[in-house]
Amino acid sequence: MLARLRRTPFAAQVLAGLILGVVLGLVARAIGPVGDDSPNWLTSTLDTIGSSFVDLLRTLVVPLVVTAIIASIANLRGVSGAARLAGRTLLWFAATALIAVVIGIALGLIFQPGNNTSVTADAAKAPSKVGDWWAFLTGLIPTNIFGLQASTTLEDGAATTSVSFNVLQLLVISIALGIAALKLGERAEPFLNFNRAALGIVQKVLWWVIRLAPIGTVGLLGYAVADYGWDAIGSLGAFVGAVYLGLALVIGVVYPVLLRVHGIPVRRWFGTVWPALQLAFVSRSSLGTLPVTEQVTERVGVPRSYASFAVPLGATTKMDGCAAIYPALAAIFVAEFYNVSLSVPDYLLIVVVSVLGSAATAGTTGATVMLTLTLSTLGLPLAGVGLLLAVDPILDMGRTAVNVAGQVLVPTIVAKREGILDDGVDVPEPVDRTAVAA
Repeated sequence: MLARLRRTPFAAQVLAGLILGVVLGLVARAIGPVGDDSPNWLTSTLDTIGSSFVDLLRTLVVPLVVTAIIASIANLRGVSGAARLAGRTLLWFAATALIAVVIGIALGLIFQPGNNTSVTADAAKAPSKVGDWWAFLTGLIPTNIFGLQASTTLEDGAATTSVSFNVLQLLVISIALGIAALKLGERAEPFLNFNRAALGIVQKVLWWVIRLAPIGTVGLLGYAVADYGWDAIGSLGAFVGAVYLGLALVIGVVYPVLLRVHGIPVRRWFGTVWPALQLAFVSRSSLGTLPVTEQVTERVGVPRSYASFAVPLGATTKMDGCAAIYPALAAIFVAEFYNVSLSVPDYLLIVVVSVLGSAATAGTTGATVMLTLTLSTLGLPLAGVGLLLAVDPILDMGRTAVNVAGQVLVPTIVAKREGILDDGVDVPEPVDRTAVAA
């Protein structure tokens, strides 16, 4: 039985998990009360399975970010014109984000999701995490070498202190270490060799977690259906439809046009990157998908020395779904809901925030920080975030898939324009990741 399962393509396993998750979610919703106070046993089980899978991915984020960024910077030594490649990569990151946010704004104006919703103001509540430009900029400055930060909350008279990692600070620390290692030259080789070995170990462990994706899919999607159901989606139908239409336009129209303009076979490209898009949809984490994203980027013909730099950078800063389409539509939704008129300068602010503030999402699940950054810049009520929480997991799946697609697209285009893309790479079929992981 286990041998037969291992021979089953990973894509088929995840698809089966999606179907089973929807079925079990509907069953759980039909069993009885669903909510924070009294969830039934099936809902609780689905929640535990899904959250455990995400927790496993998050556990590996810190060592993955540090080792991957250091290794990617070190690999630039073998790339001619590394500074030019890095600059053009960032330029294409911004260009594609600009296209995505313009699509988001256009769809917001067309669909007017805030005026076509049955959600009530009772659902409004301030988010636990709030982003603003000053906090974003000061947050880039590391307070310790591990990027650790502590926060204390007071609830029912009891103080609770939690410790977490600031991914942006880890990014800054890792870049500094990588550049310092390059400057030291041969004296840094023992450190770089250790880092390469550590990265390989982390990626191997992450592969083991990724192989649990079909099971995690059952829990994540099943709980989303059971807890939120179709009622929540129905009350925010115009918003959900607009977001997914925007995502579809970016990944199904904009990206193919850019590929075709650069002479890159569209069907072959999508066939190759499909495993990464599928895992991104399930895991809702660009960083958790990073090893698969990097491998499919190499398989479309991007040199490993460049891909190992561009993909980790993109996994933390390139978010066409979470940081462009979604915050643009969400800001328009909140403004319409609270009867706040947006002017042309406001729409321009949305564009600027989306293009420059992508790093605020930090490659993890959810886009609350980026959304609050946009709302606070426009002066819109942050409580409006609570109006959209009911459908956020459903939206986050599509958003992350588009994020990852963009993280592969840009290195492909830059490599093609620089004449270093290997168009002869043999990719007749999408790679089976279970075989690779084994």
